[in-house]
Amino acid sequence: MTRPTVEVADILRAQGNRFVDRYEKTFDYQQLKAFRAIKNCRTAALGGHIDFCPDCGYQAAISYNSCRNRHCPKCQAQARERWLAAREQELLSTSYFHVVFTIPHELNVLAMDNQRLFYDLLFTASAQTLLEVAADPEHLGAEIGITSILHTWGQNLLMHPHIHCAIPMGGLAPDHTRWVHPKYPFFLPVKVLSRVFRGKFHAGLKRLYRRKQLCCAGPASILAEPKQFRRLLRRLHRKDWVVYAKPAFGGPMQVLRYLGRYTHRIAISNHRLLAFDGEHVTFRWKDYAHGGKQRKMTLIATEFLRRFFLHVLPRGFVRIRHFGFLSNRFRANRLVLCRELLAMIPTVLPGPATSAENRPTWHCPQCGAAIVIARRFTAAELSRCSYFDSS
Repeated sequence: MTRPTVEVADILRAQGNRFVDRYEKTFDYQQLKAFRAIKNCRTAALGGHIDFCPDCGYQAAISYNSCRNRHCPKCQAQARERWLAAREQELLSTSYFHVVFTIPHELNVLAMDNQRLFYDLLFTASAQTLLEVAADPEHLGAEIGITSILHTWGQNLLMHPHIHCAIPMGGLAPDHTRWVHPKYPFFLPVKVLSRVFRGKFHAGLKRLYRRKQLCCAGPASILAEPKQFRRLLRRLHRKDWVVYAKPAFGGPMQVLRYLGRYTHRIAISNHRLLAFDGEHVTFRWKDYAHGGKQRKMTLIATEFLRRFFLHVLPRGFVRIRHFGFLSNRFRANRLVLCRELLAMIPTVLPGPATSAENRPTWHCPQCGAAIVIARRFTAAELSRCSYFDSS
């Protein structure tokens, strides 16, 4: 992949101070931490290192260190590859479905001020909906497994919280003696999922409001009045909530490649940025309201950064979760059972030397052997040595 013309870090370095001056009152610690990390990523401010190949003796020029912040567009490739390598061991020999749960945009004002509570509720309501409807003998009558991934953005970078779910095609019978195949081409009826999801999300939202756990400030301040909050819920209850089920994937490896497009991502990749003239940013986006047409959008730099930092998650928030027989508590035993029922050849798990965590990340461009770090430099050392070249 070619180097992008413009990076988010370039915009931060050019307009970051103006952006912080304008929005510092609404900036929280996690956003400020991500701001500093992305701005300094792969610069001398974070120190550097020299890569060396012990097999052929190749030595690269000095490389500046990455920030490894999960919101940095440049620092997620390694984490994604490690995650996908671990998930590869959990794939089942069946097709997979992709289901997306979306909330009405009227609730975005609550999401911005109650991120942890709101997104936890979105995870819980969507997972409970799938598990409950799938357990109903009228629809499937089985225990299913779910991998859920949170996205908070749309293609235009505005708030658009939704959950992507990857689900094996079928599930375990209640007595765990057979694999139950779905009755419908889209796994479960979308209208039923939509109504159950709406009900569960409403119930969870009312429970949080009743316990006075929701923050209703700024644009959401009108909802601090119980009458207005009830009116909002009544209006949303009359709407059809969007639950979208895509056709089944192909084989298990196609699922893995597809999931790689959704995991470890932040609002926009550097490769969608087209131009930056110091004041305005132009980027590509898909207009799904008009058939997914590719369009270009130009924003003032400070507005672009405001939209970007809307999607910084709370500290420690887990945005990839597993439910059903894929939940952490049951996964190991249930996957063995699923493979037996699907008549799969047992997967040989990698040993310590080749596990996902220990696989070499960088390889020598000359001989392909694993690269090691020959020497590390602190930011202070680099500031005293102006002759280093990181190109």
